Amino acid sequence: MHPDVEQLTHIVPPPAGRRRRDWSETEARLGSALPGDFKDLVDAYGGGVFDETIWILEPDCADPDHDLVAMAEERAEVLARLWEIGPEPRPEQLEAAGAGLLPFAYIEGTGAYLYWLTGVDVLPEDWSVLANAGRGPEWEHHPVPGTRFILSVLTGEIRSDILGDLPVGDHSFDPNDEILGG
Repeated sequence: MHPDVEQLTHIVPPPAGRRRRDWSETEARLGSALPGDFKDLVDAYGGGVFDETIWILEPDCADPDHDLVAMAEERAEVLARLWEIGPEPRPEQLEAAGAGLLPFAYIEGTGAYLYWLTGVDVLPEDWSVLANAGRGPEWEHHPVPGTRFILSVLTGEIRSDILGDLPVGDHSFDPNDEILGG
């Protein structure tokens, strides 16, 4: 288990009965490898919401709004249209040749998303986080991997204007299968 996921399990115990995923199939559908920390995170917790705020997208979720592959396609279309019609500018990090975005979480009730900043010559383990306000032009770059970002937000090591009132005192995780019924 990735050290960031292991540390997270000490702060927020994962639900029992999680199953390992067939990541090769998911990666084939995405057309990209995924970071090992994220795969360990989803294998440990499944999809769901940390502290009633950070929703982790998971592959093969029955609800497309919580499905990693479906949201990757939707967000790519939404952002392409937004940048085509303007006036919201693309984040400067996307000006590098081959840079791209892949969503891995969204923020409850705000329209905000957490994206990996991907790159042609960047290994998935080295992808950093771009947070987007969703209902405005604000982007925040956090030069850490996705699970490290979540862990650091929950512990207060990283502050994000986009994520609002985190951290909270008592941490929780609610899995999609309990919230969404399956």
